[in-house]
Amino acid sequence: MKKWMLLTAFALLLIAPQIAYSMHIMEGFLPLKWCIIWDAASLPFVVVGLITINKKVKENPKLKMLLGFAGAFAFVLSALKIPSVTGSCSHPTGVGLGAILFGPFAMSVLGLIVLLFQALLLAHGGITTLGANTFSMAIVGPIASYYIFKGIKKAGGPNWLAVFLAASIGDLLTYVTTSFQLAIAFPAEVGGFTASFLKFMGIFAVTQVPLAISEGLLTVLVINMLSSYSKEELIELNVLEKEGKVV
Repeated sequence: MKKWMLLTAFALLLIAPQIAYSMHIMEGFLPLKWCIIWDAASLPFVVVGLITINKKVKENPKLKMLLGFAGAFAFVLSALKIPSVTGSCSHPTGVGLGAILFGPFAMSVLGLIVLLFQALLLAHGGITTLGANTFSMAIVGPIASYYIFKGIKKAGGPNWLAVFLAASIGDLLTYVTTSFQLAIAFPAEVGGFTASFLKFMGIFAVTQVPLAISEGLLTVLVINMLSSYSKEELIELNVLEKEGKVV
């Protein structure tokens, strides 16, 4: 059953509609003013993230492997660009997993590293827009994922549902934030910020809704896999209960 769910998730990632703007804002696209603003907004979260990671790794060096896995997961998923006829792309984010495991601040650092490598090696995103992309994908998305996961668990909901909704909604709120960033930098001539925001939201929604659902399913399967191989670490991180069951 789990194998079929995994195949379904990947299939949805591949067959999602193809017309969308890129989730990563490309190099040189934003005015300099907004590049600086988003750099400044992202910096405090990254600093706190570095402190958080250092503390967790010192307490338990075994978490380094899991930390690297979370970063690799985000890198691979967010690099799965689906090209469109306009030369742009859409993709999942992969940040929900790291946020669930290590919290939102740690994911801000991992997300920054992922975005930096993608900008340098894959021409996906950019250096001038690194702060804006970090804020949407590595800050807003992980914060949403983390608190949704914790909120559902606190309310007594099943872990699988908490993981699914955390990853899915975190993905969606990333694209909402990117739409906000684009709209505030480029308000429409008619309707201003609101019209521009709704336009970008509508364009993103076509692809990001099915991608978010797929990412949620895939994240549930990955957490289940980790519960078999890294059960002690997941219990220590308060992702699993002592019985180690997710679904």
